[in-house]
Amino acid sequence: MPSILVDTGPLVALASRRDNWHARCVKFLSAFRGDLITTWPVLTEFSHLVDSPAAIHQLQGWAARGGLQIHTMGHDELKAVADWMSRYADRPMDLADASLVHVACVTGVHHVWTIDRADFETYRLPNRKRFRIVGGE
Repeated sequence: MPSILVDTGPLVALASRRDNWHARCVKFLSAFRGDLITTWPVLTEFSHLVDSPAAIHQLQGWAARGGLQIHTMGHDELKAVADWMSRYADRPMDLADASLVHVACVTGVHHVWTIDRADFETYRLPNRKRFRIVGGE
């Protein structure tokens, strides 16, 4: 598994020792060898959920040093993300999740590191492919 998509939950867990998922996320990250891919909506959601400017700064530095690859999105990609959100409006699918689903479609990376199992077990990629959720052990 050379690349995985990274959702907001593990990033929040890594930032807080008090988080119930902190130890599992630290363990997974320390053992993982490969590329971590995320999106600006995920980083924005992280910044909204974490109330520590130091943690936000630390994550930004980690990303800037290459610890996280940020998949950028232009106008066409934002339209595709909006289409995904419309498709799952009954859930509802948030912007961060929709951005990761879109990135999975364009990169072929179907492994996602998330705490949000229910949503990512529901989302279907083209040809009814499912995400493979990692890091929850």
